[in-house]
Amino acid sequence: MGLLSDLWEFMKENKRWWLLPLLLMLLFVGVLIVFAQSSAVSPFVYALF
Repeated sequence: MGLLSDLWEFMKENKRWWLLPLLLMLLFVGVLIVFAQSSAVSPFVYALF
C-alpha cells in the first residue's frame, strides 16, 4: 500500500489529476484479465477486444 499512498500524494501535491483515470483504467483491465482467465464468462470478455 506504500506505492499507492506515494502515488496519491504525488498526484495531490503536483496537481496531476489526469493520471487518475489512466490508473483506474489500468486497474480495470488488470481485474478484467484475471476475471476472464478463471470464469465461464471468458468467451464474452474476449469478444470485447
